[in-house]
Amino acid sequence: MSNYDYDLAIIGSGGGAFSAAIRATGLGKRVLMVERGTIGGTCVNTGCVPSKALLAAAEARHTAADAAGRFPGIGSSAGPVDMGALIAGKQALVESMRQEKYVDLAADYGWDVVQGEASFSGTPGEPVLTITHDGGALASVEARSSVTAQHYLVATGSSPWIHPIEGLPEVDYLTSTTAMELSEIPESLLVLGGGYVALEMAQLFARLGTRVTMLVRSRLASHEEPEASRALMGVFADEGIHVVRRAAVASVGTDPLTGEVVAVAEVGSVGAKERQEFRAARVLVAMGRRPVTRALNLKEVGVETGESGEIVVDDTLATTNPRVWAAGDVTGHPEFVYVAAHHGALVVENAFTGAGRTVDYRHLPRVTFTSPALGAVGLTDKQARESGYRCECRVLPLEYVPRAIVNRDTRGFIKIVAEAATGKILGVTAVAKDAGELAAAGVYLLEAGMTVDQVAAMWSPYLTMAEGIRIAAQSYTADVSRLSCCAV
Repeated sequence: MSNYDYDLAIIGSGGGAFSAAIRATGLGKRVLMVERGTIGGTCVNTGCVPSKALLAAAEARHTAADAAGRFPGIGSSAGPVDMGALIAGKQALVESMRQEKYVDLAADYGWDVVQGEASFSGTPGEPVLTITHDGGALASVEARSSVTAQHYLVATGSSPWIHPIEGLPEVDYLTSTTAMELSEIPESLLVLGGGYVALEMAQLFARLGTRVTMLVRSRLASHEEPEASRALMGVFADEGIHVVRRAAVASVGTDPLTGEVVAVAEVGSVGAKERQEFRAARVLVAMGRRPVTRALNLKEVGVETGESGEIVVDDTLATTNPRVWAAGDVTGHPEFVYVAAHHGALVVENAFTGAGRTVDYRHLPRVTFTSPALGAVGLTDKQARESGYRCECRVLPLEYVPRAIVNRDTRGFIKIVAEAATGKILGVTAVAKDAGELAAAGVYLLEAGMTVDQVAAMWSPYLTMAEGIRIAAQSYTADVSRLSCCAV
């Protein structure tokens, strides 16, 4: 037993925190978890679980409304949405998963959980965690407690970033969190942003019956392939979502006569900008997220932070204090819950076993849950060229994928980026139904170092979307328009 109160003290209770706690408990370590809000973190409470539950509901409604036009002989319609019932159902799912996968799980493993606000004190050599709390494992002691640990893990996540736009603080704006708590569907909505959160929220509300306008600074999904942006632009246009590109929002206010939100934006290319006004019943700000570190007093214990508040870590997730580690969104690394979970386990192995493991994002899959979805893994064409590769790419429209044809939805594509000299696959991007599964399949191809010739010759079950990857690989050497539907 050490002289510390705990072997590991964790600030936060999301995916990274739980992964670390489970791994540390398995090593026989004494673990404390401190959570200032609701246990479970962003994913289960305000992120992945509630948003995807609502997106699934919105897709069901859209499918009902759209089926008659897609499938001969099918008649269907979609009536008005009971938003209160929809939100209540979402909340019931969230509470059930939170209880089963977080609250009960922590009790089963037996680590201590404290409800309270944590911050650091002490010195860089002897950091101390000060907790102001209302209950939990330390409820019997005074409201302000000090805890020492051999190692500390900061896994406090991120929160929606509110861009400093003139007038915005005075407007009753929505974020991805508050939008999922609305009791009524807005008649119209302005969405500021073009990233994955903006894309998902825009399509969600459009499919529930809201008139949606997106104001996007550059293009949709600007970090992915340009073909993805074009495909999603077409999908959104089909669904009545108005996307305004190259729109820099200058101010946001409320019309005192109508109560509408009024956004003024500079629209257009440099040298040809035009000032335009956009109106809607509500505005949703989805312009990124920022790490939650402000109240942690990290500087006092020698932990460096970056310009956006992110904790600076090396590739082992160690901070500038050897006893303090960080995991998940708070590091400024890719904002996926599976990244946070990977971080948490890695930190414990490095802190307590000296494993020296490092983070490797080369084959990290990325999914945006629009419908059709956007999935990607590895390098984009641009990234590959910037990395010094001479690339050869193929873009396969879904009209050549039998699964998409029988689904009667050929909107989208599958793109392969390969090294020209060897044919080694460097990246895969898809806009398609089940694009997330295509990205997952792409992970295995990249990990195995496979070439387009190898993938073109692989077994692939007919009438699956994954077969599209093989057809895309075949397109390097064959005219796929001249293939039979199930020919190899």
